[in-house]
Amino acid sequence: MADRLDLPMVGERQSLREQVAHALRAALITGEMRPGVVYSAPMLAQQFGVSATPVREAMLDLAKEGLVEAVRNKGFRVTELSDRDLDELTEIRRLIEVPTVTRLADASRAADFERLQPLAEEIVAAAERADLLGYVDADLRFHLELLALSGNVHLVAVVKDLRNRARLYGLSQLVARGGLADSAREHLALLDALADGDQAAVGRLMAEHIHHVRGIWAGSPST
Repeated sequence: MADRLDLPMVGERQSLREQVAHALRAALITGEMRPGVVYSAPMLAQQFGVSATPVREAMLDLAKEGLVEAVRNKGFRVTELSDRDLDELTEIRRLIEVPTVTRLADASRAADFERLQPLAEEIVAAAERADLLGYVDADLRFHLELLALSGNVHLVAVVKDLRNRARLYGLSQLVARGGLADSAREHLALLDALADGDQAAVGRLMAEHIHHVRGIWAGSPST
């Protein structure tokens, strides 16, 4: 059924509410929770094996972020994103992330980029085993930690919000075509270019990566 979920719990040190919110965000981003479908807190609670209270609280948190909307006496409906919404989100990400990451390219900071290598490899490993939620989680952490190297915490917060609003409907298609691992390896190539101090290559790789993500958001992934 389109409105059924089977999601793992994550983050042992997180509160139950935070764990549920994290898993729900992942389901929204991957498109497992679809626009227009109403999800009730009791149904989701049964999926998670918890009471309805932390699920309802988590959904209210997502509603504040504009990811879902409350439907009186029924539950929560996933908000829809138009092509224009996706284009605008992509434009904002491109304006913020491409120049910010490009400026990070510096061979003297190779140690910083080396610390991100295991995370980039985690993205590839998740892609190779078709673990969509693992892929999304590792990909988010990689990009936020990379942007954090700029020292601008507000910029990181803005990008996190933009990414949380995305819907990666094309991920399953990309897995079926065997292209998710190729997309994942873009992160390794980016780290190599950063460590080499090659700003031109970094700018090109970041622009291409965001372009590919726009296709995945729309459900028509392009590699």
